[in-house]
Amino acid sequence: MQHPETRLALHHARAAELRAQASAHRLTEQARQPYDIRTRLGWTLIEVGLRLTAPRPVFNP
Repeated sequence: MQHPETRLALHHARAAELRAQASAHRLTEQARQPYDIRTRLGWTLIEVGLRLTAPRPVFNP
């Protein structure tokens, strides 16, 4: 059986570790945001380009 002080110290250490991981995850997500915007813009431009280069259907009444 562990002493309450030991258990509390382990809890504080684990909580600090989890906070550090959460902070690192937030920083990673913030750094990734501009890339996501550029990626979406790039795919939108590709889609527009493909629509502009696609042949239009010819209607023969």
